[in-house]
Amino acid sequence: MMTGILIALAAGLASALMFASIISGAVISLVLFYLAPLPLMVAALGWGSATALIGSITAALGLGALFGFPYMAAFAITVALPAWWLGHLSLLARPVSEDPQLAGLAPGLDWYPTGRVLLWIAIFAVITTISALLTLGTDETSINGALRRGLMRVLGTRSESAGDSGRMVDALVVLAPAAATLIAMITLTLNLWLAAKVTSTSGRLRRPWPDLRTTTLPTMTIGALIVVVMLCFVGGLVAMGAQIASSALLMAYAMTGFAVLHTLTQTFSGRAFVLGAAYAATLFIGWPLIAMISLGLADAVFGIRRAYWTKHGPPAPTS
Repeated sequence: MMTGILIALAAGLASALMFASIISGAVISLVLFYLAPLPLMVAALGWGSATALIGSITAALGLGALFGFPYMAAFAITVALPAWWLGHLSLLARPVSEDPQLAGLAPGLDWYPTGRVLLWIAIFAVITTISALLTLGTDETSINGALRRGLMRVLGTRSESAGDSGRMVDALVVLAPAAATLIAMITLTLNLWLAAKVTSTSGRLRRPWPDLRTTTLPTMTIGALIVVVMLCFVGGLVAMGAQIASSALLMAYAMTGFAVLHTLTQTFSGRAFVLGAAYAATLFIGWPLIAMISLGLADAVFGIRRAYWTKHGPPAPTS
């Protein structure tokens, strides 16, 4: 019990310090800021979600006492809540058999699907981005105005109508919410993966390592995507929120697209090169992400992986 509390306090302190480091303005602080959920996720996956919850509450209260309520609320929404909940979901399991007596004889467990965890990551990315935008204003005009002024300062443009610079800023204002959503998606996913790797390497991971090639979003996700895409055209704050949600769901499908690519290339002799090139092109060029989104959507509609496994057999277990 005491060990768990100490782990919780250590994780909470580390997470709070990483989150607060952004105040320094140093470049390295940005990396630490995005990795702030990592200690709490490690605590959740290695010692249980209750440990992460204690650490989260302690860290939030500490930040609130030192820097005030806004910092406490920002930490709670963007770091503590996602870290605790995603860790909790990752450890959820139920007996494979519905018969309690048979479950006792065969203690196999059906773990919470990684696709549903990915959907929750998308939900938290939407919550984080919308919460950040609402600190800039309560309507589309005020939010876009605040974004525009901030970008003008960053780019050093003095006049809001300064030709090419003004048009570039206008484009960045439109893209900024979607870009922030994608960053939130990527960093949350990366933090959870790193936390699982750390706890797995140390022997503390309290569940088997999942086969990420089988990651599939719930069926209703495609319907939700259609709805939010339609809402993007209504205008106002609703459209802005719908654009953020669309970006998160499309990024989730891009991640399942990579899972499809991992599946389809598992018999390729040059598999490592193909996968490495796909990741590098997506990271440095960007547009190949569209191909991954298309692949993920095609798999959701046509069952590409299901057809592949029917032909070549189920995926081999991964360690």
